Amino acid sequence: MNIHPTAIVDPSAKIPASCRIGPYCVVGEVEMGENCELFSHVVLGGPTKLGKNNKIYPFAAVGTDPQDVTFAGEATRLEMGDHNVVREYVTINRGTMKGGGVTRIGSHVLLMAYAHIGHDCFVGDHAMLVNLATLAGHVTVEEWAVIGAFSPVHQFVRVGAHAYIGGGSIITQDVLPYSITSAERDNRAYMLNKVGLQRRGFSPERIAKLHHAFKVLLGSKLNTSQALEKLRSEGEQGEDVELLLRFIETSQRGIIK
Repeated sequence: MNIHPTAIVDPSAKIPASCRIGPYCVVGEVEMGENCELFSHVVLGGPTKLGKNNKIYPFAAVGTDPQDVTFAGEATRLEMGDHNVVREYVTINRGTMKGGGVTRIGSHVLLMAYAHIGHDCFVGDHAMLVNLATLAGHVTVEEWAVIGAFSPVHQFVRVGAHAYIGGGSIITQDVLPYSITSAERDNRAYMLNKVGLQRRGFSPERIAKLHHAFKVLLGSKLNTSQALEKLRSEGEQGEDVELLLRFIETSQRGIIK
């Protein structure tokens, strides 16, 4: 185990010998997987469980108390998967009892400098938060979603899979899966994230089906309920369109269109 002599590590911490803890880190009640690295000046609070091959850069504060006025020191948790990158000054809070008690981060997630993940959030695999993207409490970010720089996301909002949010967008309603949403267009979902889907290996057939669904949802004169009814009446259109329709039907805050 490579722990710098200036680091402070709680005796209860479970740290494999393959991990590296750099200068002036403070490590609390944590369980770390193999080959994790804290570069320097990292605060890693707990209870927190990390998977393997996570890298946390200087001055990040991970697994700290939730920023919730009702929090009274309960034993809530942060859980992270594997191969995540947490850049400088990122903050990630543990959960609250009223929100389920756990903040969860998946695997292969990139959190750029100054990003914030509030209590009881869920961030799916391969998601990306660009510099100063901020999630309030209870936010769900599904797999492969990208949240642009300086973009705050309101409490209880869901960001759908493969969605792309442009920088500087203020998100107060659910963001459609597979969409591009941006403040440059008055915070509207204005097209399918076609380039992103192509880069992730979506076939032309899958993209064409999603393009048709987006045309009905965003490009027709139908309201959301009418658009859903029309798409449902057209029969089976594949798992991607089905995911999109279920996302809309289960939205609690409404969707950005």
